[in-house]
Amino acid sequence: MPGITREEVAHLARLSRLELQAEELDHFAEQLDVIIGAVARVSEVAGADVPPTSHPLPLTNVMRADEVRPSLTPEQALSGAPAAEEQRFRVPQILGED
Repeated sequence: MPGITREEVAHLARLSRLELQAEELDHFAEQLDVIIGAVARVSEVAGADVPPTSHPLPLTNVMRADEVRPSLTPEQALSGAPAAEEQRFRVPQILGED
C-alpha cells in the first residue's frame, strides 16, 4: 500500500481548515503513514473470532445504590451564596435569554 502523500495531507488540512507550513506537510505525511501502517497491521491480526473491544480487560461499572441520606437544607446550602432566588443560586445571565 503506497504511503500517504504530501498532497493528501494538504487536502486533509484544507478540509480541517488547518493552515500548515510546507515542512509540516512532510512531517505529518510521515507520521500519518506510520499510523495507517499500524492500523493495517492490527487489521491483519484481528480475525473474525476476535470481538471488538474498547479496553483490553473486562471492566465492571461499580455503582452504589441510590439511597436517601441526610443532607443540607436549602437554607443551609444557600447560606454562603452571594445571591439566592426561589431556593436556588442566583447567577448573572449569560445567554441573553429571558
